[in-house]
Amino acid sequence: MAMEEAIVIEGQIRTGLAGTMFRVGLQNKHEMLATSSGKMRKRYVRLTVGDRVRMEMSPYDLNKARIVWRLK
Repeated sequence: MAMEEAIVIEGQIRTGLAGTMFRVGLQNKHEMLATSSGKMRKRYVRLTVGDRVRMEMSPYDLNKARIVWRLK
């Protein structure tokens, strides 16, 4: 069985929450809950409010995402 493709989106961090969780705003004014990926935690990539990020989300749950890249 083939694995479903992840949906890649970009947004801006609005609020930092506990446990490497973030409230991320999208360009279409929606907000979603996102967490930093394991590689970002392993490499100590720091995310702050206002950072633009690239996220991956499952097509099955459109309310949560995983942050995979911090953009400039």
